[in-house]
Formats: sequence, C-alpha cells, structure tokens
Amino acid sequence: MSQPYRTIIIDDELLARERLLKLVEQFPQHFEVITTAKNGTDAKEKINRLHPELIFLDIEMPGLTGFELLEQLDLMPMVIFCTAFDQYALQAFETHSIDYLVKPVRLERLEKTVEKLRMLKGNHGSQKLLEAIKEMSAKKETKKMTSITVKKGEKLFFVKLEDILYFEADAKYSSIYTTTKSHLTELSLTQLEAKLPDYFLRVQRAIIINTEYVENVQKYFNSRYVITLKNKQNTRITTGRSYTEAIKSWMGV
Repeated sequence: MSQPYRTIIIDDELLARERLLKLVEQFPQHFEVITTAKNGTDAKEKINRLHPELIFLDIEMPGLTGFELLEQLDLMPMVIFCTAFDQYALQAFETHSIDYLVKPVRLERLEKTVEKLRMLKGNHGSQKLLEAIKEMSAKKETKKMTSITVKKGEKLFFVKLEDILYFEADAKYSSIYTTTKSHLTELSLTQLEAKLPDYFLRVQRAIIINTEYVENVQKYFNSRYVITLKNKQNTRITTGRSYTEAIKSWMGV
C-alpha cells in the first residue's frame, strides 16, 4: 500500500484547524498531518521547509490570502481549498486544485475528496500527479478578465468590466459603480488592481477608475488632479499625491 500524503492544514481560525484535523485523522491511509499553520506567512515558511505533498488551504486569511500564498511558493503541493466563501470556487479550480470544500466541512463531503484522491492516484501515481500539478501551476497563464462576479442572496451576477466606471474601497468590501447601479465585491482594491486590465488605473488609495470613462482631468493643488467621469452625475474624483506619477504616465505628460 502506498504512503499517505504528507499534509499541512492552513487556516487562521484555531477551531477550524482543530475540526479539520479531527476529520482528516479518520483517513490515516491518505493523510499524514505533519503540522498546521495559522496564516499565509506561517504556511509559506513551513511549506518551503517541510515540503508537504498536500495542503488544506483557507482563502481569506490576514497577511497573505490563500491565492497570494500559492503565487509565492517555490514548491507547489497539491491543494484542497477549505473556505467559508463559495464565491471563490471558479478561481480555485483555475489554480488546478484537487477539491474545494465549503466550511464547516462535513465527514461525508471529505469522503468524496478522499475518493477523488484515490482515483487520481490510481490513474497517475502520486509522483506523476505531483509533477503534473507543479507543471500546471508553473505556467501561470495570464487570462483576460472581462467581468466580475458579484453575489446577491443566492444568485450570482456577472458585471462586465466595460460597464464599470470605478471601484471604491468600502470597509472590508469594494463598491463597484456602473453607469446605472452599484454592487459590492469581497475583493480588495489591491486584489482587483492585480487582476484588472491596463485601462483601469488606481488614482488614490480608495479608488480605481476605468480610464475609458474619463471626461477630463484638471490640475489641483499639491500636485494632485480632479478627474471628471462620463456619467449623468459627472462624478469628480480627487487623486492622491502618491499616485501622481502613474497618472502622468497614463496621460503621457
């Protein structure tokens, strides 16, 4: 019989780590938990030092999110996402994860994950599977983002980027403003900035604009600008000083 996967459980909530550990321990032939990690930074150090074959990974964590952690790893283990937020499922599978578990994880759902691992191992062998995951993760192909998914109640809506005027930080969320309405997303401005096409520009700490909706730009004091957008309200946005060079570069001045 083959050896169990050397496993690390990563979650910023102690109770979530302990619950998952108890569940995983019921499958000793598949998982050998070598340690746990309380956040992305802690996990990065332990993964690089201990070289696990598999990790259970939370997504929303302080410091480094689960996705940001994966981008920084030198060694790519197999990934089973384990999160309270189901809106990340598509993005999770784009990272070639093995499975996506919504908390609180239940034993019968984990059994399906184990069955999936068993099938993968039977088809490819553990080493070939690890090599395939590493190869797919190393590609990191840039995909063209055309819309943002927002959740309202139990429904998902797709907001086209071409309809978005600007994003504004709103507590732990970001507000999305289109020509006709507004939405909320749990993505931070920093996360959005990393994903959005080049025609979106961060002009202050709390705002990213769609430059294709800019009506005009006026000089303001302290090396700042006032940007007026093309909408019924003629929304005016005052830029931040630390973003002046990026704005000048966009304007070509």
